[in-house]
Amino acid sequence: MERSRGLPTDRPAVGQLLVRLLHEFRRELSEPMAERGYGDIRPPHLQIFGNIGDGRRLTEIAARAELSLSAASELINDLEELGYVERVPDTRDRRAKLVVPTTRGRQALQDASIRVAEIERHWGGLVGRDRFDDACYLLSALLDELGSEDP
Repeated sequence: MERSRGLPTDRPAVGQLLVRLLHEFRRELSEPMAERGYGDIRPPHLQIFGNIGDGRRLTEIAARAELSLSAASELINDLEELGYVERVPDTRDRRAKLVVPTTRGRQALQDASIRVAEIERHWGGLVGRDRFDDACYLLSALLDELGSEDP
């Protein structure tokens, strides 16, 4: 395959690396879900879970997840039916609703945090903890320079 001018020839382009790493991360995050009691969570649900925080409006979740409103709404409906999230009135604007994690959802988020820490230890062990940390700091600095908001 011929490379476009200006792209590195000694490594994949940054977009390819980021997409492949995200795919690998999601795979490793999802694998043990069933054995931890979350077999009903599908990989697309992770886009919503990663953007709920303590509670956000549908429009904000969709924007953060880079999904259409209809796609985000469908995934939130799934998670609501599964008991992971609920819609509650926004105290700042009673006409609006916030999507918030339920008790089950908060537990799933806590368990996911534990799993993320396991993945970071695993990946750090593969390339060396210092190199892994340096890569994370570098990506964070790049995001800061690009003005990207933290989800």
